[in-house]
Amino acid sequence: MASPSHLLLIVFLLPALAAFSNAGNIAIYWGQNGNEGSLADTCNTGLYSYVMISFLTTFGNGQTPVLNLAGHCDPPSGTCIGLSDAIRQCQSQGIRVLLSLGGSSGSYSISSDDDATSVARYLWHNYLGGSSSSRPLGDAALDGIDFDIAQGTSDNYGYLAQSLLDLGSQAGTKVYLSAAPQCPFPDQLLGPALRAVTFDYVWVQFYNNPSCDYSSGVSGVAGAWRTWTSSLQSSTVFLGVPASTDAAGSGYIPPGDLTSQVLPAIKQASNYGGIMLWSRIYGIIANHYVFEVQETRHTAGIIMAKVCHEISENNIGQMPSQ
Repeated sequence: MASPSHLLLIVFLLPALAAFSNAGNIAIYWGQNGNEGSLADTCNTGLYSYVMISFLTTFGNGQTPVLNLAGHCDPPSGTCIGLSDAIRQCQSQGIRVLLSLGGSSGSYSISSDDDATSVARYLWHNYLGGSSSSRPLGDAALDGIDFDIAQGTSDNYGYLAQSLLDLGSQAGTKVYLSAAPQCPFPDQLLGPALRAVTFDYVWVQFYNNPSCDYSSGVSGVAGAWRTWTSSLQSSTVFLGVPASTDAAGSGYIPPGDLTSQVLPAIKQASNYGGIMLWSRIYGIIANHYVFEVQETRHTAGIIMAKVCHEISENNIGQMPSQ
């Protein structure tokens, strides 16, 4: 049998390893600062499973859609079509790349069901699996559409989401849908759409809302989390956090607190997916944030592996034969 000291060490290490073993997948927003590195750079870090290209800031209500990628490229002049190679490169690594609609500034709304259908067709032919002579990002087909609706009204976004699903279904192509609601439940702008349509991924923004972000402590986050995950049981739900203290007015969670306190309190949910970071604007900081989270998990795994190896080498974990 194992010695008492080894057994005691394992007893202490198992809860820690369980806490760190699965921070889940990581999603990140990219596109709002020319200094954050390229899309290819973002994917090549090996840190992210989902990248949201942000943002399509103008759409709906008869407006000409506008893609704003800050200093990365200029869609009207055609300089963004080169992103097709990066998109395909990301997808070849198993990373899902989505176009994010909305953001905190811009001009967007969906005025009617017909308007929703029109916008859905535009998105399908210009960014997804359709075809157009004027695709802003070139001929690469994105995996889906992200709804980051931060202004206006909630009207008709559910119809837009369903229209996108229908277009994909007609073409035999899966269109992934994601949404980024605020943590107070239900979200005023995305609540109706989330009730009407099953979104694949929901990255709940646990920041800029002191009543439910980390300003309210682990209990405040965990309470809001339980409400979201129990209400959206068919969606994979992510904890949205700022990548640095500068990325949001409130809600920053130090990596150590995230791995040792917050994740153990939320990831028991069957539809827990991981974390979402806002954003690559804070590129190096975002990388360091993820590295710190992963390093904590990695260190716990190494310690546990060494203990198990020692037990194996000394044959002190075997049960006596009968």
